[in-house]
Amino acid sequence: MAKMVVVYKKPVDVKAFEKHYFETHIPLAKKIPGLRKYEISNGPITVIAGPPDVHLIGTVYFDDINAMKKGFASSEAQAAGADRRLYAPDDSGVQMFVFDTREV
Repeated sequence: MAKMVVVYKKPVDVKAFEKHYFETHIPLAKKIPGLRKYEISNGPITVIAGPPDVHLIGTVYFDDINAMKKGFASSEAQAAGADRRLYAPDDSGVQMFVFDTREV
């Protein structure tokens, strides 16, 4: 399985962020071809080290990196990427991690 984990720092306007994220962004992202699952954190996020400024973590799953690359090249993914810049325009407020996984 390949995953992309997106970590969002606490936005200035939490209510506006959440409204856009849940009502607009998630429905757009769920249309990406090859997307297997979309998860989000639920409740407060505890930070073991560093400042407690994380608001939400989203994780999307694909069969493998090639399926993710193909999905991200689609017009649906381009629309979701453009939308992310609307509710989280400052890249310093978001971190994205892409990786393949294996069970051990």
